[in-house]
Amino acid sequence: MATTKATTQDFVTIRDIKDSVVIQKNGQMHMVLLASSVNFALKSLDEQRAILLQFQQFLNTLDFSLQIYVQSRRLNIQPYLELLAELEVKQDNDLMRIQLREYIEFIHTFTEDVDVMSKSFFVIIPYSPTKLDITKGITNLFTPSQGTSKALPDDTQFDEHRIQLEQRVGMVSEGLARVGVRTITLQKDDLVELYYHIYNPGDKTGSAPIREDESITVK
Repeated sequence: MATTKATTQDFVTIRDIKDSVVIQKNGQMHMVLLASSVNFALKSLDEQRAILLQFQQFLNTLDFSLQIYVQSRRLNIQPYLELLAELEVKQDNDLMRIQLREYIEFIHTFTEDVDVMSKSFFVIIPYSPTKLDITKGITNLFTPSQGTSKALPDDTQFDEHRIQLEQRVGMVSEGLARVGVRTITLQKDDLVELYYHIYNPGDKTGSAPIREDESITVK
């Protein structure tokens, strides 16, 4: 009996990226926001309560699901060390040169023993032109695709759907801004880089490999 082997494309849920819109194989569309963080621990107790209350009110206004994706990568410290080495060579003061050299050695030793991590926060906002299971669609962003592929919308349909999706994005951006979180919409090149690292977590080219990631679906 003939067997079929899974290919890389079977594990990729994305069919196309047009401008800032990602189109999945099941026909669902979504946009991705890069969100800033809030140093919650440094806030006063009253400020913390206000932030939590505002975030709760924001979630209660949503009539659609969204996903919060936290990506952690081991920070590549080598470019910083190379910059310090260049400054050391150019330094005329012997004392400053010695201090720079000692600082470089400290950073190098420290990063060998401890992983210095950088975290990025993303908000994925979906829109389904057809009657799809939204929760399943979001889950499939990072797991093998299932179901049949849907035909891509034509330009007119795409523009109509994108307007609906952008309205959702605006609502989310405004709600997060009230909490103190700034957001920007990822464009095509940024989306390609994001999903490349998601599907190739061990690739050491460019940024350091991803060490952990977390995903939360908000209904």
